[in-house]
Amino acid sequence: MIDPGALAAQITKLTVESMKAKNAERTGTLRLIKTALMNKAVEKNAPLTPAEEQATLATMIKQRRDSIEHFSKAGRTELAAKEEAEIVVIEEFLPKALDEAGLKALVAETIAELTAANGAKPDPKAMGQVIKAVQAKIAAQGVRAEGRLVSEAVKAALAG
Repeated sequence: MIDPGALAAQITKLTVESMKAKNAERTGTLRLIKTALMNKAVEKNAPLTPAEEQATLATMIKQRRDSIEHFSKAGRTELAAKEEAEIVVIEEFLPKALDEAGLKALVAETIAELTAANGAKPDPKAMGQVIKAVQAKIAAQGVRAEGRLVSEAVKAALAG
């Protein structure tokens, strides 16, 4: 079994290394990650599982992507660049993200399986069922994909 505090210990170690290297941006981001994980553990009142740690980190990335969008619209490119740099650091602790081509292939494979099982291609009304099956396959492969991207890929595959 994986030690529940392994990620926090790793982040603490990396924070010390980052402070010694005088890398303020990385140090700040590592502290944000550790704080978010600690807050989640306190909220849960128990150590986080690796899946919960990954979900917390994925939430942090989603928040930063939203911030980048808002900063870009407001013309604050320096703040958008800072958020982008934070995403790079956070992604170091997550499994590899599934690329667009891999996601489309997985969606097509899932639709083919559902077509074979049901005898007919799923219609757009069955989008939720297809998304659920795709998400299960993504989790089984040990990779990750943003829910919005999965939804868009499924929608495009069912429409076309």
